[in-house]
This record gives sequence, structure tokens and C-alpha cells, in this order.
Amino acid sequence: MFVYFCKRILGMIPVLLVIITVTFFLMRFAPGGPFSSEKKLSAEIKKNLEKKYHMDKPLVVQYFYYLGMILQGDLGPSMKYENKTVVGIIKEKFAVSLRIGFMAMFIALLLGTTIGFFAALNQNSFIDYTCMSFAILGISVPNLVLGPILAVTFGLWLGWLPVAGWGELKHYILPVITLSCYYIAIIARIARGSMLEVIRQDYIKTARSKGLSDWTIITRHAMKGALLPIVSYVGPASAFIITGSIVVEQIFGIPGVGREFVMGAIDRDYTMVMGTVILVSILVMTFNLFVDIAYGFIDPRIKLHEEK
Repeated sequence: MFVYFCKRILGMIPVLLVIITVTFFLMRFAPGGPFSSEKKLSAEIKKNLEKKYHMDKPLVVQYFYYLGMILQGDLGPSMKYENKTVVGIIKEKFAVSLRIGFMAMFIALLLGTTIGFFAALNQNSFIDYTCMSFAILGISVPNLVLGPILAVTFGLWLGWLPVAGWGELKHYILPVITLSCYYIAIIARIARGSMLEVIRQDYIKTARSKGLSDWTIITRHAMKGALLPIVSYVGPASAFIITGSIVVEQIFGIPGVGREFVMGAIDRDYTMVMGTVILVSILVMTFNLFVDIAYGFIDPRIKLHEEK
């Protein structure tokens, strides 16, 4: 297991290098720049700013200079926030996105798995059709629509919850619900399909023929196999739900890292966008690694196959 873990960590390095390279040059080739604005800067001021951020050098030199900073754990200064570094901004904002994303994924995993398994065990019944109808609705309605609806309904009309602000538990409720609904729907559909496939397997039929109760068959035999596709989806989804809650953070005014990514892209804050892309990439690869390790614990057959 340790050797496998080390190989996967080493394998992440070239992938991350490719992502950094592609993102770096795409950002530089995009129209505009961090010092482009409606109010035109004088040539001298612009030259001084470019010198400060090493943008006066050839593009290839800038690229290797940036790689050198990354190797030292430095993602550079923000080009829009004075006296702020990208690492400092991410440290400040990431905790907010992490709390919202963790809550949303926990709710999505709990409700989505329960709904999906319940629908599968009542296949082609009213319960099944109702659950899947809500799942399709959850997939179809984007956060951009759901967020304002919840804010208007529970915030403005009923006055139960705040629609903006941050710091108290009540500020989490609407953003977490908005963010989790899509993932609840996706996980419910995956769970239903996975459970239906598992309960048709021969070993489940054998368990039934031995007289085991349905509860024992589901909890001891079917559930482990049915969880594999869900775990596979939750890995990368967790990374995106934590850092990719861009729309939700904008709607509810949440000071998270997703909002900073949007503002960085709008303002052409090269270092901020690069830092966010690197963060997301590392999270996706890390969660995928955890998923692969979790596979071995959920299904021993996979672990034995790897050992061979």
C-alpha cells in the first residue's frame, strides 16, 4: 500500500506540471491584462507595474520564474490586491469554502445514497418514480436559479433566514441547501442504478436461497458493492464542491475561494487564477487517490488484485 501511495504521489507531479503549463500560457494569450482598465495608465506607471510583477521579461522566462516560485511554495503576489499574496488569500478564503463544501457533500452523500437505495429496493413503484422525478428536477434546476428562489422564498417572503452576511450558523443554511441539491440528485441516480445492478448478481440470489432476510442481504452483501460507483463519483466531486461553489458564493455574498477565482478571472489577476487552478488540481488528484485506497477497503477483491 505504501509503495502504491508513493507511486501515485509521484505520478501527480507531471500531471500538475502539464496543468500549470497549459493554464499559464492560456492566461497570457487571453485578451487584456491585469493592468488594463477603463482609465488608461501612463506608459511609465504600466512599465513599473510590469517590472514589479516580472512581466517585462520574455514569456518563457516568466514561465520558468513562476515554476521556481512554486517550488519554493510561493504562488506570487496578487496583481489586484495590494500587499496580499495568493497563498495568504487562499488560506483566508479556503476555510470558508471548505466548511460549506463539506456540509453540502455530507448532506448530499447521506440523502442521495438513502434516496437512491430506497428507490432501487422499490423499483417501478410510486416511491421509485417520485424519487427519480425529484432527482431529475434537482439535476435540471441550476444553482443560478435555485439560489435566488430559496433566497426570495425563505429570506424575503418568509423572513426565516438571512440572504447575505457571514459568520453565524444561520448563514450556512441556504448556501448549503443550494449547493447540495444537484449532488443529492446525481448521487441518488448513481445509487439507484448501482443497487439495481448489485441485487441482480448471482451471489445475492444465492444469499436469498439460503433464507437470509432482505435486511441482512442489503446491509451485509449488496451495500458494499453498490457503494463503489458512489465513492468513485464523490472523490472528484468533493474537490469541485469545495472550490467550485462559484455561483453560490456570488449569490449569497460568501467570502470563499470560488468567488476569488471569478474576480481573478474578470480582473485578469494571473497569479490568483493560477493559484486557484493549482489548488483545485491538487484536491482532485488527492481525492481520487483516497477513492482508490477506499476501494480496497470496500471491496477486498480489488485489494487482492492489486497485490498480485
